[in-house]
Amino acid sequence: MADFSETPASFVVFDNDLDADWAERYSRASALAVDTEAMGLIHGRDRLCLVQLCDPDDNVACVRIGLGQASAPRLQVLMEAPSIEKVFHYARFDVAALASGLGISVEPIFCTKVASRLARTYSPRHGLKEVVMELVGVELDKQAQSSDWGRVEELSEVQLAYAANDARYLIAARQRLEMMLRREGRWEIAKRCFGCIPVMAELDRLRFMQIFEH
Repeated sequence: MADFSETPASFVVFDNDLDADWAERYSRASALAVDTEAMGLIHGRDRLCLVQLCDPDDNVACVRIGLGQASAPRLQVLMEAPSIEKVFHYARFDVAALASGLGISVEPIFCTKVASRLARTYSPRHGLKEVVMELVGVELDKQAQSSDWGRVEELSEVQLAYAANDARYLIAARQRLEMMLRREGRWEIAKRCFGCIPVMAELDRLRFMQIFEH
């Protein structure tokens, strides 16, 4: 596991897709932290703009998604590789965004927000900032959260730093959460919840809300 500093071990920005060298590097990882940025929260209306990835050695890549772009083949291979666990915070949104924007079907999945709700039942706060602060000891700066991600060619250093940090600490948080889930006897139900996320994401994309309500 990486020893975190203020800057990643390595950090690159790509247009449209990863290059072959970084795709090969990431293909050797057992897990990848993944996050996305979009123009808004409605799939199909608000386009995917940025995909951030980080491996256990703190190597970060941001992929800028162009206007009208419908695929990213190297990214897709990684996201669909059964041997690589993809770690998200609130995977339901990111999985739907990757499917809607790039036709990617992500699996397998670990969601730190779902895991936090199952493990950290002593806390009402399950946002990424709170989870990372408690479990990793890093305070995230969320000032750039609501900004124009559509200007992909002109993203500021502040935006890119924010995007990178939203992925950098997920794998460390995931390890702590698994320990807690196993300790509390909730690991098996957590894995079953993660398996439901692609279905929930698909329902969100189809605009089916609260179909399990009475």
